[in-house]
Amino acid sequence: MRFAVSYSTPAYGMDPERLVRFARHAEDCGFEGLYVPEHVVLYRGATFGGYEMPGDLPYGDPLELLGFVAASTERLLLGTAVLLLPYHHPVVLAKRLATLDVLSKGRMRLLTVGVGSLPGEARAVGVDFASRGRRTDEAIDVLRLLWSGERVSYSGEFFEFEDLSSFPHPLAPLPIHIGGSSRAAARRAAARGDGYFPGGALTPNERATQWKLATSGRADLEYTRWASIDLTPEAAAAYESQGITRLVVTTPDLHELTSFAKRFQLM
Repeated sequence: MRFAVSYSTPAYGMDPERLVRFARHAEDCGFEGLYVPEHVVLYRGATFGGYEMPGDLPYGDPLELLGFVAASTERLLLGTAVLLLPYHHPVVLAKRLATLDVLSKGRMRLLTVGVGSLPGEARAVGVDFASRGRRTDEAIDVLRLLWSGERVSYSGEFFEFEDLSSFPHPLAPLPIHIGGSSRAAARRAAARGDGYFPGGALTPNERATQWKLATSGRADLEYTRWASIDLTPEAAAAYESQGITRLVVTTPDLHELTSFAKRFQLM
């Protein structure tokens, strides 16, 4: 079992010194990686999980945040949970992700993408909300194609180009994990993902159903899940028996990170 942490700027703010202190402490504690979330914009009436989201939540750009973390750490892997892929042009994004991987010496390894759940956010960036799933599928294919090291062409519903090369290339093929809380996300993980990172608000039966969908015809899929900072070794062992390979915890408290790391002998 591997353990990572998340850092939520909507909850903890954008203080650069606090972010660096948190990331360095997580690295010193032996955590594998650090995840950050994304929302491009918020608006009045935006809801998630039945609750209205305040419009002043300070979501930073995830890749800028991870670049800042990479410059301040040496080993910590870099992750998104989740990057809203349909709201990024994959030709531009391929270069940004590969550059981050090269400059961090191969640490952009926990990329998790999702389709987004806020219609107003899609409208703000000129994306048809109903097409975001198909757009995400194409974007994944385009990213991998541009990272392949060849001059490539592509013709799809949303993206089209001919005889392009994109530099730099990642130091190794970048894994793309699929995040989400729907059966469509699980099917996308089976078809295109290197891993699956479902949301936390799922019933045990629905979670089991989605994992079965995600692993249909697959034996190599990584399974990441959110977990409580109060997790016990016995509970972690139960997760591992379900095929879970990585648990992600969140807390702003450095003492809680230390306690967790000692409990699981990460330090």
